[in-house]
Amino acid sequence: MRIGLISDTHIPEAGCELPPQVYQALAGVELILHAGDMHVIEVLDWLEEIAPVLGARGNGDGDGHRPDFPDDDPRVKEAHVFEAEGVTVGLTHGFPLPEEAPWTTLDDLMVRKLGRPVDVIVCGDTHVTMNTLREGVLYVNPGSPTLPRQMYDLGQVGILTLENGEASAEIIDLATVGE
Repeated sequence: MRIGLISDTHIPEAGCELPPQVYQALAGVELILHAGDMHVIEVLDWLEEIAPVLGARGNGDGDGHRPDFPDDDPRVKEAHVFEAEGVTVGLTHGFPLPEEAPWTTLDDLMVRKLGRPVDVIVCGDTHVTMNTLREGVLYVNPGSPTLPRQMYDLGQVGILTLENGEASAEIIDLATVGE
């Protein structure tokens, strides 16, 4: 199973729409996970042109400084946890690395943020890509397609591949899409 990963789109502050490279990079995925800070729910509608979408509520979604964000959209939760291909995946907006939260354990953080331990954590918030294995858990942050490291140029998205109980991820630099 191929799952598209995107986060921190920040529409409309970062632009009126998603860059066309996002659609090209995520073409053919079976599901898309948005790790929060959509800022407008229409971002999920646009992504659903590609595949079904789940979104994690980010700290900028419905914060009172941006357009109204629905509380009743079933696609959006604080966190989603699901199993596919024998892998348990958790989606949330912000999630610290184990060394960033030395006062607690990774298992405790997963239970607090996701409700239970998972094999893969998909998160956003920092706008900085990450694809790393920590304490046996795959952490993936696809960065931001529109505000990478707070710059106004093309950023990144990701692809999570789940197969036979194994998970792997890749980060796609949108500047290279369509070349």
